[in-house]
Amino acid sequence: MLTKVQAENFYIIHKNRAYYQKFSAKYDVLGPVVVQVLYGLNAVKKYREIIGATNPCDAKKGTIRGDIAKSIDENTVHGSDSLENADIEIKFFFALD
Repeated sequence: MLTKVQAENFYIIHKNRAYYQKFSAKYDVLGPVVVQVLYGLNAVKKYREIIGATNPCDAKKGTIRGDIAKSIDENTVHGSDSLENADIEIKFFFALD
């Protein structure tokens, strides 16, 4: 599980997005975190299609967010939005000592 501080540090790249202040103010990890690194041609794009739009109201049925997420404030699933952010996020979870 992530602590509140770890979660805030992880999502800091989103600090300029409208939902961040509301999200970070009440962020509490409700369950275990499963971290995976996906490889392959267009992996970021393909995974984003699987998880659906960030706002569950905009996510298509058949996507993780479209079928499971309750609100934009409760992040059901996270997926990097670019290769650059994927690199940052992978290093966050799999930092070398």
